[in-house]
Amino acid sequence: MAEIGANTPELTVTELSGALKRSIEDRFGYVRVRGEITGYRGPHSSGHVYFGLKDQGAKIDAVIWKGVFGKLRVKPQDGLEVIATGKITTFPGKSSYQIVIEAIEPAGAGALMALLEERRRKLAHEGLFDAARKQLLPFLPRIIGVVTSPTGAVIRDIIHRLDERFPSHVLVWPVRVQGETSAAEVAAAIHGFNGFEENGRIPRPDIIIVARGGGSLEDLWSFNEEIVVRAAAESMIPLIAAIGHETDWTLIDHAADLRAPTPTAAAEKAVPVRLELLASLAELARRQAGAVARASERRRAELRGLVRALPGGQDVLAAPRQQLDRASERLQGALANGGNRQRFALAKLAQRLAAQSPQARMARAGQRLESAALRLRRALAVAGTARTQRLATAQLRLGAALLARARLASQRAEAARARLDGLRQRLLRAAAASVESRRNRLAALEKLRATLGYRNVLKRGFALVRDAAGHPLRSVTGALRGALVEIEFADGRIGASVTAGKAPKPASKPKGQGTLL
Repeated sequence: MAEIGANTPELTVTELSGALKRSIEDRFGYVRVRGEITGYRGPHSSGHVYFGLKDQGAKIDAVIWKGVFGKLRVKPQDGLEVIATGKITTFPGKSSYQIVIEAIEPAGAGALMALLEERRRKLAHEGLFDAARKQLLPFLPRIIGVVTSPTGAVIRDIIHRLDERFPSHVLVWPVRVQGETSAAEVAAAIHGFNGFEENGRIPRPDIIIVARGGGSLEDLWSFNEEIVVRAAAESMIPLIAAIGHETDWTLIDHAADLRAPTPTAAAEKAVPVRLELLASLAELARRQAGAVARASERRRAELRGLVRALPGGQDVLAAPRQQLDRASERLQGALANGGNRQRFALAKLAQRLAAQSPQARMARAGQRLESAALRLRRALAVAGTARTQRLATAQLRLGAALLARARLASQRAEAARARLDGLRQRLLRAAAASVESRRNRLAALEKLRATLGYRNVLKRGFALVRDAAGHPLRSVTGALRGALVEIEFADGRIGASVTAGKAPKPASKPKGQGTLL
């Protein structure tokens, strides 16, 4: 019986994989696959993205190359239901097939809303939507930065509304408000306005308006991207978001400092009405002029009242004149009292001067000298007695100290003598022990020497052969035939002659002497 498939050509594994790859790619080409993303872990270190698409009954591997992933408007997320467009191909290394995705979009508005809600919760948890982070808008901005499309009706509506209310200087940062690069351009525009210097060549805006007209959820999706929301939250310039119509809400509306229902409303919130300001200023100026006039009239009335209350010139000088008269009377009395006090003080000084005359001072000095001499004689008598007592006491203490020191020296000498005797005994014992130890070691070495000596070997029946010079012969090669040797036994030595062995070498002839034959 012939073997099954014997005529089928053999294929290597590589050839079979290549054939399957070409068949699948030729059969399917581009496909659109709907499924739920699973196993998504973000971009690989190479920049490529790997995950799977699954439904209730099957799963297919998917890959997005690095260059395509950066251009995707909707980024893949685990659990998101999407419609992927790409090519079916095989991966020979695993013998499996996969889809190489070139475009991806959410599977309907429900998926987009679920993705939007999840992203809103995530950013709200980070605190990007907190009211405490929002800034107050300036009352009258000098420069307004607008981030929008330069060709749409939005920028014309904003400028027209600003001209109606309060003409202002407008800086437009042109961006795409829809498409793959829209989110990156809007975020770059917000960061760019914040990067302007305060007094640079291009002035820095006092307020930013991010605006776009109405559209579907997919059209407004750029303003739901994290990069745009984070840029709005990080803006140091107050930002107004005006995306779509009044019913349209995007994530940038939550992160902005103020949300306007329409771009026109954003312009209204950015600046006040100029005519209303002028009317308010005119009213304030009128009220200020009236207040100034009333204040001036009130102060004039107060001044007239003060002038009427002032006294006449004679009345003003009357009181000081009376004070001057009374002061002159007091001055005369004070002069008289001062003279009396000066005379009394002079008398006291004269008494003190008499007490300090040379005669009085010499008399007082003589009295003090006699008193000092008396005290000195008494002190000398008392000091002599005390000194004698101290000397006797010191003599007694010195004798006792000398006696105690002599006793202590004797005790120390006795103790040193006892220690010396003990050390002498220990030295003698140590010397005897050392001599005995060395004697024992010498005896042991002598026994070892006798044990290892050749004479004990001779006692066991061996003999020692020496040549004529007395050197031991260790081999037969050293014994020449006819040589005299000495043989030593355990009990004595004998002489002998070698009868066999190597013949001695003949004596060499002198150089230069010929033969006699």
